[in-house]
Amino acid sequence: MIVSVKLNLAEGSAYTEELSNFLGTQASLMQSGVVINRAHKRVVAQRPEWTMQPVVLKVTVLPKTTIFVLQATGADAAYTQGFLQAAMEEYTALKKEMRTQTSDTTVAGLTEEVMRLEKELRKADEELLTFQSTNSVVLFQDQGNNNSAANYLAALNARLATQKSEYELLQLLTVDQNLDRQQGTDGATPLANGSSYRSAAAGGERADADYFKAKQQLLLLEAEQQELGRYLRTNHPKMVAMSEDIARREHLLKIFRLQSAEQLESRKASLALEIQNLEKDVKEWDGKMLGIQVKSAEFQRLKGNAQRIQSLYDRLLATMQTLDVKKEISPESVTIMEPAARALRDKSDLSKRQQLGALVGLGLGVLLLLFIDRMDDRMLSYSELKDAFDEEVLGQIPREKSRGPGRQVALLGPTDDRHGFVEAYRNLRSSLVYMAAGPARPRILLVTSSVPNEGKSLTAANLAITMASTDSRVLLVDTDSRKGTLHERFQVPAKPGLMEVLSQGLNWEGVVQPTKVPNLFLMPQGGFAHNASELYISGVTKSFLQAASAKYDYVILDTVPVMAADDVTSLAPHADGVLFVIRAEFTSARLAQAALDSLYQRQAHVLGLVFNAARPSYEEYYYYRYQGYYKKYPAAGSAARAEG
Repeated sequence: MIVSVKLNLAEGSAYTEELSNFLGTQASLMQSGVVINRAHKRVVAQRPEWTMQPVVLKVTVLPKTTIFVLQATGADAAYTQGFLQAAMEEYTALKKEMRTQTSDTTVAGLTEEVMRLEKELRKADEELLTFQSTNSVVLFQDQGNNNSAANYLAALNARLATQKSEYELLQLLTVDQNLDRQQGTDGATPLANGSSYRSAAAGGERADADYFKAKQQLLLLEAEQQELGRYLRTNHPKMVAMSEDIARREHLLKIFRLQSAEQLESRKASLALEIQNLEKDVKEWDGKMLGIQVKSAEFQRLKGNAQRIQSLYDRLLATMQTLDVKKEISPESVTIMEPAARALRDKSDLSKRQQLGALVGLGLGVLLLLFIDRMDDRMLSYSELKDAFDEEVLGQIPREKSRGPGRQVALLGPTDDRHGFVEAYRNLRSSLVYMAAGPARPRILLVTSSVPNEGKSLTAANLAITMASTDSRVLLVDTDSRKGTLHERFQVPAKPGLMEVLSQGLNWEGVVQPTKVPNLFLMPQGGFAHNASELYISGVTKSFLQAASAKYDYVILDTVPVMAADDVTSLAPHADGVLFVIRAEFTSARLAQAALDSLYQRQAHVLGLVFNAARPSYEEYYYYRYQGYYKKYPAAGSAARAEG
């Protein structure tokens, strides 16, 4: 089918097509329920032996044309062909009906509209004439007068604001402040509009100049009297004469101040009267301007309404004189280019549908994987850890299988054959020992993490063992009063411990227990304490840590996770530095960052990160690349060889 985009209509006719959405509109109209129902009825009317059958109508448009291709799909070939032909004919008939209905109603609608506008035009003219007869149109049409009045009103408002500002300032100023102000402006008091006034004293001299001159002389006399007082007594003739002179000067200052006060009050009274007069003038001219503006606006509204109605009336009248829709409109805007062809069997390629379904499924799977990867912010490698955090990475601890009791990773031993595991803790120890020189080296170290099961206790214990192997005296303190396990790992009693020292005042040296590791001592957790956070904030904890750091080379604190309790954020400010443990493939970057922010808010000094349980198979983990280097050493031997 070929559908014309626009019709040849007489000027001013009401029937048009919407060009911007023309093709889509016509396609929707062809597939509308009206056309389809009428097509079914036409087919049944032509062949009474047929019954109505479901048919799917598809409409496409050839590119860069207004040619529509209609395709019908149904179960019966003859019925489908007849339905397609009927659909095209019914669409053509529907378009003719739309044009005919529009043409018949156009003239009647225009005539009714002209009559209505004629009534409105007469009414608008009467209103304008009535307004002109009761108001002086010249007054509010004279824009020059309006501008002059507005300028005069603006000048009045400016003068009023200036005088009010000056009056309020004088109300706040004291006599001395007013004199200082006059002296700073050379006796001329500035006003808000740029003008000024000058106060004069009797005899043609300014009172403020005389006042400040007398005040300066008085200060000089007082300074001279103070200087002479260092050598002369009070009843000395010079001192008596000078006191009398000072008294005279003070009396003169008092007179000057009284004169200035009178001038100030006089000025305020004058300003008050001037402000009152200006407010009266402003109010009067505000009323005049408002009246002029209201009348001018009303006149312009009436005039514009009359002109608008007159213009619309003239345009419609001219259209009616030249309108002949039925003669000028094109008789046809739709042409059936080809009749409905013979129906053919639908041979859809099932394999193409299957391929399309597979591609769609693959795309959805990729999107799902990308979504999961986006939501999963666990760090898998060293490079991901560096990208997620700005803190320095002090060491990488490889993942080790559980060997110890309770299926735990065993602590480091003197003849440990887990060479990469041992070297990782030695590297961590070197990072801490050589972090700073002299007394600035951190000695009280706090080990924590964001959530449980990240390996902070194992890290703290192995770090303490590695530190003790360098002949340094190390005190390992279990500050986790809820789930502390260091006493189990080192096989010592849990009580008494840290909680008894802080809450009951026990001697801390009496609860420290030696371990099997030379130079390493352990203070267990002790009993459970509900107020552990309050104990860590108290001065008892600070005193204990100071005493312990004086006796031991290093004090290592194993704490609870930051997000589990407030203990660590209360204890961290007492430590020289914090080691933050992050477990590979386990720790959420968002949770870890939130925990670090909590530490920074408490002014804790975070030394860096420890990347725990890293996969040795990753190329970024360096120690496991050279495992063959250790094969020339025996698996067992002395502790000295193990440390070599």
